[in-house]
Order: sequence, then structure tokens, then C-alpha cells
Amino acid sequence: MRLPVVLRLVLRLRCYWWAAALAYVCLVGSVAFTILIPWLVKQVIDRGIDLDESGVALGSTRKLALYASLIVAASTLRGAFAYGQSYMAEYLSQRADYDLRNDLYERIQRLSFSFHDRSQTGQLMSRATVDVEAARQFFNVAMLRSVYTTVLFLGVLIVMLRMNVPLAMLLLITLPPVAYRAIRTSLKVRPLTLAAQQATGEYTSVLQENLTGMRMVKAYAREEDQHARFQEANWKIREKNLESARITAFNQPLMMFLLSLSTAALLYVGGRQAIEGAVTVGTVVAFLQYRVQLAAPVRMLGMVASLVARTSAAGERIYDILDARSEVEDRPGAVELTDVRGHVRFEDVSFQYDPRSPVVRHIEIDARPGQVVALLGPTGSGKSTILNLLPRFYDVTGGRITIDGHDIRDVTLASLRREVGIVLQDVFLFSATVRDNIAYGRPEATQEEIEEAAKAARIHDFIMTLPDGYRTWVGERGVTLSGGQKQRVAIARTLLLNPRILVLDDSTSSVDMKTEFLIQQALAEVMKGRTSFVIAHRLRTIRDADQILVLRDGEIIQRGTHAQLVQEHGLYQEIYDLQFREQEESFQVRRSRFDVRAGDAAPVKTNVTERRTSNVEPRTGD
Repeated sequence: MRLPVVLRLVLRLRCYWWAAALAYVCLVGSVAFTILIPWLVKQVIDRGIDLDESGVALGSTRKLALYASLIVAASTLRGAFAYGQSYMAEYLSQRADYDLRNDLYERIQRLSFSFHDRSQTGQLMSRATVDVEAARQFFNVAMLRSVYTTVLFLGVLIVMLRMNVPLAMLLLITLPPVAYRAIRTSLKVRPLTLAAQQATGEYTSVLQENLTGMRMVKAYAREEDQHARFQEANWKIREKNLESARITAFNQPLMMFLLSLSTAALLYVGGRQAIEGAVTVGTVVAFLQYRVQLAAPVRMLGMVASLVARTSAAGERIYDILDARSEVEDRPGAVELTDVRGHVRFEDVSFQYDPRSPVVRHIEIDARPGQVVALLGPTGSGKSTILNLLPRFYDVTGGRITIDGHDIRDVTLASLRREVGIVLQDVFLFSATVRDNIAYGRPEATQEEIEEAAKAARIHDFIMTLPDGYRTWVGERGVTLSGGQKQRVAIARTLLLNPRILVLDDSTSSVDMKTEFLIQQALAEVMKGRTSFVIAHRLRTIRDADQILVLRDGEIIQRGTHAQLVQEHGLYQEIYDLQFREQEESFQVRRSRFDVRAGDAAPVKTNVTERRTSNVEPRTGD
């Protein structure tokens, strides 16, 4: 049985029990001296400045000074304990906040692609910021304050009952209506709080999309439409928060009015008892101060209840992520994938996002070490899906994929992805230096190794023209680089990882012809000795491939080499005639032109390639 969300959050503080214990020690000290001060005030009035029936002072200056000094001392100690309580509460809340953010980030990173396909980035950001902040406020305010108010209430009640039972009961009679209003308000505010937090997540999603796509917005002059969309999301937050504030705003004055009635009743009843000599004037004054101290816990009850409601709503959203199970995880007993030769097999592989819509069906691929396998087909035929299955971005729903005979589900994800280098169509660069982006997969790489990879990707010469060379800062998502430059940095990043298996998803789609030629030169060299899977959009890719797989509607309908398939009537010949024949006619002209410009130099061999080619089988044809 799952524990309540708020209790689960509280149990996260077990690691910091000593800090919590110290906070509660300070809390008890603060409460004790808070209760002591009104009693000392009573002593000052009754013993220090007491009057007889004719108005003559019966007290003494010595007693007055003594009790006044004790009040100062008690106030000082109360302040010291209150400081300790406040600081330790903040310490606990910040540590819990820190751990919660870390756990959320780690969980989000470990969840599979299917989770991120279903999730909005803005919603995830909202949960990691707004909802975590709600939990921090609970740790800082509600958790300790609820104990503080309880201890203070019980302490004040005991002292009042010992001083005067009738007056104590008079004050207690007025408290239930106040407590009722606080709890009722909390129950009304809770669903509104949850709705406001959900609206904040939607607002963050809209804001994140607008900022990320700002260039597209400006290019199509859609600022007004996007602003209207933003306003709509922003308005939802305003409405939910205003509705919650309206309820709270009505409740607080009502509670103050009820507490004021108790003050009037106390002055009337207590005043009459003082006139009759049943109680001292100091007792009445002390009760007035205790009335204020009792009001604080009762009023705090509403705030604590509201915070608990907000935290409960936030906790549910947080634990939706923390409790989510990744669909792709290491199996118990998973082993490291080592000494990889690169023999990849897809054995009757099928995959579907849901049972009603299979994406790929009965895929059979046998890629020998060092071979190049090209995937060709119309949009939506399943090319990218097949490549996403190899590094286990998704798990197959039928059949299996093996590397050197090992089912990839039986090896650790980390070791698998070290051996599968990926250059995606949508290149992502971090807001960091060029060097950091290239060395992302191997932060410990030396400068020489980084430059080797950059040279192989034909990006080194460009980097050296930058103001700070490899230390040049790249803007967010690589905005300061062109599409071709980003593509070559991504290829260098993959080469530095030195994988046995390469996955290239349209890796030269964003470059001009000259850049494409340079990249293809580099890829032709570095793909030697590596099993490579390439989504074919270029003539050279299909000409050099050992196997070409033609897909339609998630199935392989043709396979073979370029020379074989171009002679067959079918989809390959249709695609070739539409996309590649013109390329082939100009291919020889382009190659000779660029060979001349490049000095007709042989492709550069680098240690990045040589490190892996010494112990693999040579590439074999069909």
C-alpha cells in the first residue's frame, strides 16, 4: 500500500535526523520562553507595581527591576532559540529541495524515449521548479510550524488552566469556530491549488516552445498569435490563483473578527473578576497575551492546512515522475558488452508504440562486422525507428536484436551505448565550448585526440579560424554555427567516442555540396572496420553500401546492392529514378572538381580509425 504523498516527503528527511532533532530542540526552547514572558509580565504587575485599594503602590523597585531583567533575558533566549529553529528549518528544507531536484533530474534522464514522447518539456520543468519549491516551503514552514503551534497551544492551555480555569475555558470556547473556518478553507483551496499548478505547467510549456522557436515565430510574423496563446495560458494561472486568494482573503478577516470577540469577552469577564478581587490585574493582562499566543496557532492552522494541500498536489505531480518506470532498463544480471566485433542481427524484429498501430514488422538484418547497411524508403516507412531500436532507445516488442550473439537486452545500457555511435538528423549542441561539445562522450580525452576527431570530420580547419579556437563558446543549441558546421562537430563527437557500430541518420542533410563531399570523404575512411547503419539520402551512401534495405509501411520489401536493385523493377528503381539518377549524372563532375580543389589528396588516416581496425574482419560484400 502506497504511503500518503506528504508522509513520503517527510520520510525523505531521515538522512538528516540530527538536523531535525536540533531544530525541534530549538523549537521547544522557543516555545518555553514564549510562554514564560506573559507569566513574567503578570509578576511585574502583581508584585512590582501592585496598588492597594486607595491607589498606593505596594510593590518595590527591586522586584520591578528583577522581573524586567528576567523579561529581557527570556526574550533574548527566545530569540536565540527562534534563530536556531529558523536556520535549521531552512537547512532542512534546502537539503530536501536539493535532493528532490537531483532525484527528479536523474529519474527524468533515466526514463525511456517513450516517456519523453508523451511528456511536455514545460510540464517537466514546472514540476522540477514550482512543485519542488512547494515541497521546500512545506519542509520549512508547515512541518516545523505545525509542531510549533501544537506545542505552543498545549503549553499555553496548561498554563492558563493552572492560572484560572473559567478564563481559560472562555478562551477555548471561541477557538472551535476559528479552527472550523481554517479547515474548511483548506478543503476549498486544495483543488484550486492543484489546478493552478497544472496551469503553471501549461504556461511553462508555451513559454519554452515560444522561446525555442523564436526564429520561426519571427520568420512567419506570428508574434501576435503566439502572444495570444501565451496570454491564454497566463490568464488561466491568474484566474485559479485569484479564486484561491478570494477564498483566503475572506477567511482571514473572519477569523480575526472571531478572535476579537474572544478579546472583548475576556476583558469583560476578567475585568469583573479583577474588580471583585477573584483574580489579579496581572492575571487578566497575562491572559490577554496568552490570547494572542493562542490565536497564532489557530490562524497558523489555516496556513499549514493550505500548505499541506499545496504540497499534496505538488507531491502527486513530483511522484508521478519519481514513481514512473522506464520501459527500457537494465535487466537483473545484465553484463558488460566488451570486445565487440560488430556483428549485428535483427531477428524477426517488430515494434509498435501501441498494439493497434505496429510501426515495423518482421525485420531481418544480418550486418557483418565492417559492413555498411543503407536504409531507404519513403517518409514514415520505419527507417529511423529501426535505428532507434539498436541503442535501445525503445525496446523491441517482437523478435530480438543481437550484437556478436548477445541479445542487447541482456547487456547494460551504458556498455551498449558506448559501442553504438550516433549522428542524428537533428543535431544538438550544448551551450559550451567547441571542445566541450566534441569531448561530450569522452570528457577525459586529450586535446590531441579531440583534434584528430575534428580533422577526420573536416571541421578542424574551421575551428582554428574561430577567435578562441577550440575554446570558442557555442551559443545555445549551437546557434552560432551553421547547419553544416554543427553536423561536422556532431560527427567529430561520435568519432571521438570511437564506437564499433555507427548509426548515421541523414548525417549530411544540412550541408552544401562541398561540405557534403568533405564529410563523405571522412565518413568513407572512418566507417572502415565499423558496422555502419545509414539512412540513405545521398547517392554515394547507396553506391558504397554492402546492403541496401528498401522499406515501405514498416517492412523490408527489397534488399541487395545498388547494382542488383537498380536492375529490379520495384520501389528502389522508382526512388533511384526520382532522387539519385540526376545525382549520378553529375557525380563524376563534382568529384573531379572537388578532388582538384582538395589537391587530389588521399583521405587522411587518423588514429581514431586505426585504433579499432586492427582486430576486425574486413568488409565483405553480398
